[in-house]
Amino acid sequence: DQVLFMHLTLVPYLKAAGELKTKPTQHSVKELRSIGIAPDILICRSEHEIPEEERRKISLFTNVPFEAVITCIDADTIYRLPMILHAQGLDRFVLDRLKLTAPPADLSEWEMVVNRLYQSQGLVNVALVGKYVDLSDAYKSVNEALLHAGIQNLTKIKIHYIDSEKLEQEIKIEDYLGSMDCILVPGGFGERGVEGKIKAVRYAREQKIPYLGICLGMQVAVIEYARNIAGLIDANSTEVSSSTANPVIALITEWESNDGKIQKRSESSDIGGTMRLGSQACKLVENSKIAQIYGTNHISERHRHRYEFNNDYLNVLKQAGMVFSGWSDVNELVEFIELPDHPWFIGCQCHPEFTSNPRDGHPLFSSFIQAALAYKSRI
Repeated sequence: DQVLFMHLTLVPYLKAAGELKTKPTQHSVKELRSIGIAPDILICRSEHEIPEEERRKISLFTNVPFEAVITCIDADTIYRLPMILHAQGLDRFVLDRLKLTAPPADLSEWEMVVNRLYQSQGLVNVALVGKYVDLSDAYKSVNEALLHAGIQNLTKIKIHYIDSEKLEQEIKIEDYLGSMDCILVPGGFGERGVEGKIKAVRYAREQKIPYLGICLGMQVAVIEYARNIAGLIDANSTEVSSSTANPVIALITEWESNDGKIQKRSESSDIGGTMRLGSQACKLVENSKIAQIYGTNHISERHRHRYEFNNDYLNVLKQAGMVFSGWSDVNELVEFIELPDHPWFIGCQCHPEFTSNPRDGHPLFSSFIQAALAYKSRI
C-alpha cells in the first residue's frame, strides 16, 4: 500500500504496415521485472489511439490489470493531458491502489487553461535572440513562460529564434528584428554570440521595442548602456574579456569598491563555488516599474549565474539614466534594471521563467506580452 510503479512506454505506429507494435512494451516490462520492478500501471505513449484489443494484449502479456493500461496519445497541447488521463481513470486507480481517499478531481483550472489557449485572438511576434537556437528546447522554460503569458492575455505567441552570431555580421539588423513586437535575450554562458545580443539590445532601446533580458540578457543590456550612453566604449564582462578596462559585469571576487576606483583581481580567479543557485530573496525599489508589475516590494526568484553587476559602476550608470530597481536581500547585488525613458525595458539577473505556470502565468512575462500588444497597436 506504500509504493506504486508507473511505467511510461512507447507503442510505436508503423505507417508502412498500418499497425501498432506492442512488443517493445512487452520487452520493456520484462526487463523491469528482471531487476525486481513490477509495474502497477503502464502509460502507453502513442501517436495513434490504441484499440481495446491491443490494450488487452498488453495487459495479458505484462500481467498489468487492463484498467491500468492507459493510453497517452499525442495531444494538440500538453496541457490537455490531465483531462485525457483523468478520463481513463488513472487518478482513481492510483488512489485505490494506495488506499487513499480524496474528493472527485476538479480539473476546472486545466480546462480553463486549454479554453483560454484556444480562445486566443491576435498574434505577438517575439524575437528570442540567443546562440542555442538550433536546439529550441534549450530555451524550453522561457518558451513555456511566454506561452503562459499568452494564455493570460488571450494572445497567440509566435517565437522567432534569432541566432545572435548572425547579428554580429554586417547585416541590416532591422531585417531580423524590424517586424518583431518585442525582443527577449535569455540566459547563457560564454563569449560566443554576445556582441550580437548587445546589438539586439541597442536596437530594442533605440526603437522603443519592449525588451526583456534574463540573466545574461540583463548583463548585455548593462554593457550596451555603458558603452553607448555612459560613454564607457570598452565596457564588457570579464566572462567575455578578462582584460577589459571597464568590467561592468564581473565575478564578485574580481571587484571591490576602493574610494571609487576599480580594484581588478587576478585573471585566474577561481570560479569554483561562486555560482548563485536556487531561490533568492529580492527587494524591489518602491514605485519602480518592476515593483508595480509584481505588486509587492519583496519577491523570491530562482538564480543560476556566476557573474554580477559591478557595483563600482553604480553611480556612473545612474547618472546616465539607468534605474537599478531590484537588489538582493542580503548581499546588495543588483537584481533588476530598467530604463525610465523607454515604454518597457527590463533586465533581471534571476530566472523568472522557472516559476511560471500555465494556470497563473508569471507577472513579469504577462506584463512583457501586454507591452508587446501595446507596441503592436501603436505601429
